[in-house]
Amino acid sequence: MKYDFETILDRSNAGALKWESMKRIRADVERGIVPLSVADMEFCNAPEIIEGLKEYLDSTVLGYTGPTDGYFDSVISWMERRHGFKVEREWIIQTPGVVPALNKLVCVYTQIDDSILVCSPVYYPFYSAIEQNGRHIVKSSLKCENMRYEIDFEDFALKAADPAVKMCIFCSPHNPIGRVWTRQELERVARICLDTGVLLLCDEIHHDLILKGNVFTSAGALSQELLNNTIICTAPSKTFNLAGMQTSNIIIPSAALREKISGAQGYFSLNALGYKACELAYNRAEQWLEQLLEVLDENRRFVENFMRDNLPQIKVYPLEGTYLQWWDMRGLGLPYREMEKFLTDKASLFLDEGSLFGEEGNGFVRINLACPKRVLEAALDRLKAAVASLPH
Repeated sequence: MKYDFETILDRSNAGALKWESMKRIRADVERGIVPLSVADMEFCNAPEIIEGLKEYLDSTVLGYTGPTDGYFDSVISWMERRHGFKVEREWIIQTPGVVPALNKLVCVYTQIDDSILVCSPVYYPFYSAIEQNGRHIVKSSLKCENMRYEIDFEDFALKAADPAVKMCIFCSPHNPIGRVWTRQELERVARICLDTGVLLLCDEIHHDLILKGNVFTSAGALSQELLNNTIICTAPSKTFNLAGMQTSNIIIPSAALREKISGAQGYFSLNALGYKACELAYNRAEQWLEQLLEVLDENRRFVENFMRDNLPQIKVYPLEGTYLQWWDMRGLGLPYREMEKFLTDKASLFLDEGSLFGEEGNGFVRINLACPKRVLEAALDRLKAAVASLPH
């Protein structure tokens, strides 16, 4: 079956957050402009999920609903066959999203005024989960050489060794730079955290979105010793465009760590449709994902080639995982705040400003490639025309 990745959707009056944000930035935005910012997709959902939800609604009562055996089995099977990670049922804790989980985990496993380590630039809700809960951010800035980001392990180890640092929130694959960490890199991070008494919180929400030629290693595939010091955040939301279902699976192999969060949780369940959407996605929509990955890789190549041929002053970083591409815009010669305004006002491009991800992102932008190719073609043509209008 060939799935539809070509229909251009208009989500302007559906409450879609990035569409509403675009209108707040520019109320007069032209009809037909698609925002390429927030990390959900401009694709139709897999029909197997939609049809399955319809069948479910025809035969169920939407009362208090908890996870079923079928739900747990779907998560366990997915993790094992896609990531070589054998998850025990009792390890799985549900939350209504990875970002809410980050906030809860910070509060459960650290104390006010503790410090938490991140590798920056990084997904900006990491910062808010730390600061808004009265903890302190400690940054280990990623190194970049020859258009490739690397972990500065000397700096990372030094920061982790600070007794005030109690947790590391680690992004794998990394958002926004698109790196898929090697097994050796991941093991080294986990080992440093274990040796320094730092709890490793690994956000793997993009773990299914790995592009050709790259291999993802889950923290769950490491040794049991390292795994017992690790919490892994997963969800079907990025993989299958189900963020609105508010369903995530947080995997906590350590019984002692699970006991601590269970005691803080009280009565809790997700919404009934979220449970079912996750189960349907993992059981029925794998072929949709395989075709999606082909589309994302084609979009990646298209953007790289267009920029090389038309806008070589904009540097496009290699995209290994996620559908979020990282651009270095400093070659345009504009201060980064002017550059951000230039994109929205002159090119009608609504992206995520690199400055959101930390000061290391100043002068960069993150673009969402999960859209029909025609949307990207139109966006890049607008950018090319806008850049041509700049004084030389």
